[in-house]
Amino acid sequence: MDLRKSDRPDWYRTRVAWVFFAMMAAFAVLFIRLYQLQVLQGDEYRRLSENNCIRLQYLTPARGLVRDSRGLVLAENRPAFDVLMTPRDVPEKEQRNVAVLLFRLLSLEPKKFLETLKTARKKAPFTPITLRQDLPRDLLAAVETRLFDLPGISVAVRATRYYPLGPVAAHITGYVGEVNEKELAAEEFPDARAGDAVGKFGLEKSLNQELAGRRGGRQVEVDARGRMVSVLSTIPAEPGSNVYLTLDSRLQRKAAELMEGQSGAVAAVETRTGKVLAMVSVPSFDPNWFIEGLSTSQWKELSENPDRPLQNKAIAGAYPPGSTYKVIPAMAGLEEGIINPDSPTYCPGYYQFGNRKFLCWKKTGHGTVALERALAESCDVYFYRLGEHLGVDRLGYYAFGCGMGQEPGTGLDHEAQGIAPTATWKKKRTGRPWVTGETLSLSIGQGYNLATPMQILTLYAAIENGGTRYRPQLVSRVETTDGKTMTSFRPLVEGRLPVSRKNLALIEQGLYGVVHAPGGTARIARLPNVEIWGKTGTAQVVSRRDESKFVNELRSDRMFQDHAWFVAYARPEGKQPIAVVVLVEHGGHGGSAAAPVARDLIACYARLDKPGNEKGCASPAAETPEEPDEDRD
Repeated sequence: MDLRKSDRPDWYRTRVAWVFFAMMAAFAVLFIRLYQLQVLQGDEYRRLSENNCIRLQYLTPARGLVRDSRGLVLAENRPAFDVLMTPRDVPEKEQRNVAVLLFRLLSLEPKKFLETLKTARKKAPFTPITLRQDLPRDLLAAVETRLFDLPGISVAVRATRYYPLGPVAAHITGYVGEVNEKELAAEEFPDARAGDAVGKFGLEKSLNQELAGRRGGRQVEVDARGRMVSVLSTIPAEPGSNVYLTLDSRLQRKAAELMEGQSGAVAAVETRTGKVLAMVSVPSFDPNWFIEGLSTSQWKELSENPDRPLQNKAIAGAYPPGSTYKVIPAMAGLEEGIINPDSPTYCPGYYQFGNRKFLCWKKTGHGTVALERALAESCDVYFYRLGEHLGVDRLGYYAFGCGMGQEPGTGLDHEAQGIAPTATWKKKRTGRPWVTGETLSLSIGQGYNLATPMQILTLYAAIENGGTRYRPQLVSRVETTDGKTMTSFRPLVEGRLPVSRKNLALIEQGLYGVVHAPGGTARIARLPNVEIWGKTGTAQVVSRRDESKFVNELRSDRMFQDHAWFVAYARPEGKQPIAVVVLVEHGGHGGSAAAPVARDLIACYARLDKPGNEKGCASPAAETPEEPDEDRD
């Protein structure tokens, strides 16, 4: 019987022989390669191993750009050159020479440098330490030419933030700064590492995740002096997304120009979308100061300024709204049936309540007035009487329905809620009951009332559009660097005013009279080709002393002067309707201090993009040269 192939002894011997020869060949190849590396080339590889090592370097992504509605850059990046030291790469024998040379080049104190180096070599010898940030070009050239004499010292380029408009848009864009230990411990910025720049204020902070991008890295080979020999591998950093705002920088610049030398805020929105076209708070600050850290003199200049340049007064400044508040009791009175358009009130210049006289701003009185004239001429007595009939809780209900006492929702930090007081609120706040006399002050926008300019602006924008309260919208869309839209924002409705369209139309008649009626408190705001509806306001900083004088009339100090308000809306031909609010701190009267600012900004908006008026922001003359009376509300 024939044996199978696998049973033949010579077949097994052949297979074993081939396996043996294969193994011997493999060992021969390994032996030859080892001999080559260790004997023939051993000295060379020993030198390389002693003089070179592999380092991991993080690649910081460029932050996304911030642009206005037309694409103009509001926040961008520029190159900055930093001097770094890797402690492990500074030879002990050359430390003092390096210290002396750095003193000559960069004025770095040698003793401090050597102490830093000694500490770092123990704790983190391979972690680069920044010795000097953002070198000017002349110093950069000096350091670059002496790098051979500076072992362990290197120059790195990074992207740093730059704000082309400086103070003009500072409260909106905000600024970036180095992440601190507290923020790292709280994981406020989860992807941040020590030394990273993160948003500290404004949109830079609220949109930090979108703007920051994603970190990259690379493996590099360096020699014994810490100089890079080659790049072994790279994972590119992903730049941040670009953010487009609803702002028009032309209006933003104009608003800042109109408020130059003042303290206060200006804001403008499209009434039927809520898009913010301009938002200026003055005095402002230069956000570029914060990039590399403030100097002592810069911080002192900002922190000790009584006009609070770091505060965004448009959303964080809470003030008595003065007569701009009067539309709220007007709504409540009409809706509750307490008044009708023709309900008369006689104003002798004061309202007698118990043993106290509540004065009207017009000392001689307005005579007999109804709703339209009471709004147009801002008669305090009319609203004292109306407020007394309404009571504090009904006023509080309508005020809250108009957006008072709640954050507007711009997306910026430090928004103030303001106060829309009720009897319950006072009891909880002070422990004392509400008294009717306080309701009289409340009804003309004084007393416990507090509102931000943005709250007043959104209220009047809603009056223009028929009662819809839109959330103020600052961001239009977020795009990737290749132009793909990641997020697109649409107008967001917060609610409706607690008033019918019929009653809103009655209130509008009074607001039209503020600017266009013979006795209107803001006749200076008239424009030749644009109709404007508005309301002036004068918010007391201190109480009246007697029947004929304000304390501010008895004192010349600026801090005792009243705040000046004017809020208005207009419907320019071929444009979206616009609403504008102006607050001038300690400006006196709304008609004289605030109304011209709103007028000029509306005129600028009306002429934008028209042929021959591309800039369209020259200050126009009023329709008539007359100025309002000094004591108008």
